[in-house]
Formats: sequence, structure tokens, C-alpha cells
Amino acid sequence: MSTTQNNEKTSKKKDSKFIKKVKQKIYAWHKTIGIITIVPVIFWTLSGIMHPFMAHFFKPTIANEQIEKVTIDSSKINYSLQEVLLKNQISTFKNFRIVSFDKATYYQVKTEKDSLLYFDTATAKKLENGDQNYAHWLSRYFLEDQKSTIAKTEVVTEFNSQYKYINRYLPVYKITYNRPDAMEIYVETASSKLATYNPKSRQAFIWFFDTFHNWAFMDWISNNSIRIVVMFIFLGIIFFSAISGIVIYGLFWKQFKKTDSLASKKGIRAYHRQIGIWFSFFTLTFAFSGAYHATTKWEPYVLDKMVYEPIFKTNELPTANTALALDWKKLENTSLIRYNDSIYYRCELQSNNKTATEKPKWGNKKAQPVSEIVYINSVTNKVRPNLDIDYATYLANYFDDNNQQAACCEMDNSTTEPNCAIKEAKLLETKQLTEFNSREYGFVNKRLPVVKLAYDTPNKKTYFIETATSRLAALVETSDKIEGYSFAIFHKFLFMDWAGKSIRDLSTVLAALLILVVSILGLVLFLKKK
Repeated sequence: MSTTQNNEKTSKKKDSKFIKKVKQKIYAWHKTIGIITIVPVIFWTLSGIMHPFMAHFFKPTIANEQIEKVTIDSSKINYSLQEVLLKNQISTFKNFRIVSFDKATYYQVKTEKDSLLYFDTATAKKLENGDQNYAHWLSRYFLEDQKSTIAKTEVVTEFNSQYKYINRYLPVYKITYNRPDAMEIYVETASSKLATYNPKSRQAFIWFFDTFHNWAFMDWISNNSIRIVVMFIFLGIIFFSAISGIVIYGLFWKQFKKTDSLASKKGIRAYHRQIGIWFSFFTLTFAFSGAYHATTKWEPYVLDKMVYEPIFKTNELPTANTALALDWKKLENTSLIRYNDSIYYRCELQSNNKTATEKPKWGNKKAQPVSEIVYINSVTNKVRPNLDIDYATYLANYFDDNNQQAACCEMDNSTTEPNCAIKEAKLLETKQLTEFNSREYGFVNKRLPVVKLAYDTPNKKTYFIETATSRLAALVETSDKIEGYSFAIFHKFLFMDWAGKSIRDLSTVLAALLILVVSILGLVLFLKKK
């Protein structure tokens, strides 16, 4: 045998020892980081498995999800808004609506201090404790429960563990009933909306998910930023644990298979390896999308504060609301807007077109028809045509001019770019949305109808404006779309929408369950080696 051949064999043996050492190091690291992340994985997978059951399979039901739109009975309106305000010595206010409950009709007036006052349209008298009374009436209407007693009434002014930001509306009344299900119902009196409702079973679900999936328990001992950092670190470790598992069992598994001498361990290791390899993709996508999503939660949510509420003077409304030139048989409601230097009555009229606005969130209840929106000048008493789009554009510029884009956007982590003001950009699209669309404006945004305004800015700003309340319903930029799609596809399996929501949710449950099984099998292997 030649010297050259001997050198080659020696080199091969050395390389073999080096590679074996590398494999062993990778294997050791895989075990270590796997043990480090076993508790977070259990937390996230178990709570993740429960979420589809909470949101879909075992979702609660309620009698009415929204107030049925009806026309105002003009025979019950003896006093105009101006007369009522003057009689009650109110010289300034933010806005008004007309609401009917308990066999009476009221002007709901929002004061400068954001309180809601109620005045009988027939007598001009103030209803004492009117806002709470209306909240109670709304809750009973939604529940169709006139018999159960109310245990507790609270005003919620900020989001918390039981009333999450996903519900959007603030402030709301939280009304708890003396019933076997201990029903908690949240209502927004300013818009007569049902925000959410939680029977006792759902309350437990929400606590469990918030505690173990969002790690809300860390807020008790730290702050939001630290919680996000810790979650991000653990998700990163889980990601690399999956990568190391793929390297070991996907490329070098034969090397480590030889080390298994106990028959009992062979089966466990085989299951751990096979399930882990087959479902490693989901481990990676869950960890990546979860970490990406967590990084968008640095700033507090303030979308609820994005509202345009100018102050109106009682004496600057020459035309009484009772004298408006419209078909009163079709009037559903009215309010005020200030557009440039003019004041308009925004009137919602019963439409001849009965097209439904949306499929309700919680079942197969009635859908609401689309109202016709008419703006009437408070001085001339004439209709201003096509003002809804113009007003929405005016509001978009208002929010943009106040440099609120970072605060307004739920998931804004972009930097402010030069020349990104919408005044300097081309308006690419205007569209009135009367129903939710998961790809564009999903149910999570809550508010309808809205006006969509898409601008040709560097970050592709798209505003969704609710003109009925002069609120910013959503602001979406390029960064939001990327994060939103990544979370929807990789965390919620949006790519399986074609199979239906039930199959999609079952698939996410199965994926999370198998990740949990892989982790537990790995823990068993670790303990048996001890």
C-alpha cells in the first residue's frame, strides 16, 4: 500500500471523528434547547388548541347580534334638538343621535366632557341616569332576557384581560346577569352596538388563552416590552430547536439510531423522530409567525381614540332637525358633521335596496340592510350630493395631518418616510364597504359601513373611515399587510380556507397537538437517559 493511500485513510478517519463530534454537539444542543422550551411549548400548544374551540366549535350564541333598523316615529318628536338644548341650558355639545327604548324616543346628546345625556323628544325633559338605563335596555334586547336580574354594571374605559382590543369599542358598559351562565355582556351606547358577550364558560377560555398564549401573567411582574422580548427569545429558541431536529434526524439520524440499545426507547425515539420531521414545517411556521406578530405589539392600542369630534354651538344650527327637507317616513337616524366651514345633518334613510351588509359573526341571524346616506346643509336645508366620500377623504387628511399614523395603526412598525403625507399622494381607490372581507377589511375591524381610501404613498397607506361616527376604523400599510398575511397563513392556516373554516380549524388543532406530542416524547427520552 502506498504512502498516499495511507494518508488518505488517515485523513478520512480524522474527518470522520470530526464530523461525529459535530453531530454529537448538535444533538446535545437539540436536547438542551428542547428542554428549555418544553414549558413554553406546552403553554402555547394547549392554549392554541383551545382557541378554535373557543372561537368556533363551542362559541356561545345570543338572541340578537345587532339592533334592527327601524324608521323614526316623527309623531313622538314634539321638540327639535335646538329647543331641547336651550330648555336644558346646553350651549355647546359634540353630537347627537335619536334612540328609542322603553316606549319612548330620546335625543342622545354627547357633551363636551364625553358624557351621554338623554332628553325625551316629546317632553324635552332629561332622563336621569339615562345612559345606564339605555345600556341595560340594549343588553336585554340582545339577550332577549327581560326576567333575569342584573348583578353588576360597570363602565369599561380601557382594554383588559377579559375585554380585549379585538372588541374595538370603548367606552362600553359591562353588564353581568344573575343567571346560571353568569352572562357578561358589553354594549356601546354611543352607537347602540353589541361589543361582545361572555358566558361563564367563555370567561374561563379567555382567561386561559390570555394567560398561557399571550403570557399575560408576565404583566403582573414586568411590563409589556419585557413580556414581548421574553416571548420572542423563547420563540426563537423553539425555531432553532426545530432546525437542529431537522439536521439531526433528517440528515444524521442513522448515526444516532445506533446508540439506541433499549427496545422501549427505540419506539419512543422513532415516534419522536418521525412525527418531528413530518411536522417540523408547522413548528417553524408557528414560531416564526408568532414571533413576527409579537414584534408588532410594542405600542399600546389607541385606535379607539382616533375620532374627529368638533364642538357644535346650539345657536349655529339655523335649520331645526325637525324641519329637514327629507322623507321622514324613511328616516332611521341623524347626526351632525363639520366639513370644512359648513355643518351638515348626516341622515340615514331606509333604502329601497335591501342588500345585506354582512353575515353576522355569531350565527345565522338577520343581516342588516344598507341605509341610504344623505347630507343636508344646516343653513340652506339643501342636500349636498356625494358628500360621504368627500367627508371620508377630509377625515383621512385630518388623521394624517395630526401625524397619528403610528398610533392609529394596530400593527405599525414602519418608519416614517419622507413625502408620505396623503395630501401629496395620488388617491388610487375609493370604495364604500358594506360587508367584511377577510382579505381586505376583516370582521376583526368591527365597524361597518366604512369608506376605503387607498393612497399611492411609499408605504401604500389605506384608510378605512366610518363616517357615521367620524372614526378611523383601520389604517393599513405595506408592513401591516405583510405581517397580517404571514400570521393568517402560517398561524391560522388561511391557505386552507378552500376547505371551510371547520376543516381549517381542525387542521390547526391537529398541527398544534402533534407538536405537543413531539415535545412530550422528547421530554420522556431526556428523563429516561437520566
